[in-house]
Amino acid sequence: MKLQDLHVLMTVVQAGSMGKAALMLNTTQPNVSRSIAELEHAFGVRLLDRHRRGIEPTECGRALLDCGAAAFDELRRGVKSIEFLADPTAGEVRIGSTAFLAASFVSALVDLLSRRHPRIRFQLVTGYIETLHRELSDRKVDLLFVRSGGSMTDERLQFEFLFEDRYVVAAGAKNPWTRRRNIQLPDLAEERWVLPPRESVIGSILTQACLARGLAYPQATVVTDSPHMRVSLLETGRFITVFPASALKFLAREAALKVLPIELPAARRPNGMVTIKDRAVSPVVRLVIDSARELAKPMAKPK
Repeated sequence: MKLQDLHVLMTVVQAGSMGKAALMLNTTQPNVSRSIAELEHAFGVRLLDRHRRGIEPTECGRALLDCGAAAFDELRRGVKSIEFLADPTAGEVRIGSTAFLAASFVSALVDLLSRRHPRIRFQLVTGYIETLHRELSDRKVDLLFVRSGGSMTDERLQFEFLFEDRYVVAAGAKNPWTRRRNIQLPDLAEERWVLPPRESVIGSILTQACLARGLAYPQATVVTDSPHMRVSLLETGRFITVFPASALKFLAREAALKVLPIELPAARRPNGMVTIKDRAVSPVVRLVIDSARELAKPMAKPK
């Protein structure tokens, strides 16, 4: 088996057709078909099924794709290790994270590392947890910084706790509500809310809080996943939102945000790192992991 043929198989599955794969690989469709045929001949099994909607891997094909992803990942990490041996403070790390942690904790982590090791390069991918888990399983990122969603659906992944987060109702410093000491959630029912989608974690927390008080879910003026847009709107003094408390620790450097004195029930979530079990990480990824533990340590202390 040749690595080039394995690369062709992975590209075909990614593209969904041999014609598209040939364009991506800058070759011809007969060459792509030949590589697939040689792989199927070498293993004595069919690796691809053809449907109206395109090409999909068979069960045997999926097993080979998993091996291929691991093989190319090992080669990539080997190259990075050689780079690190040449310069112990250089290298590239690929990080996956949710939007809030990317805008707060991960940004602070990158700032810390870039000051200590200015030759490190970072690639950041943001998304929802399920998508990020797939990115890590497919070796497209080196590690994740996410909120724990419970047990891992992929047994190859492991979660390391960094700090627990609570969620708070927040407003900009110019908002009149920040000057009130006694506030109840019903008082804010008609205010301008800027919120992520209702099916998000924050949406579920706010739903629980409203149900506990017999309230309808707030009619959000703006629905967005963007932490930076929500911060910008809060700065006007006209909007309120729900934020992770840890985000305020970092975002407050850019904007004067205030926590309103409202308790949200059962609103604590663990945040941490997700890596692949038994996967030896490169020295530069080890630097990131150790620095993340250092940065999170003050927040992990009991309050």
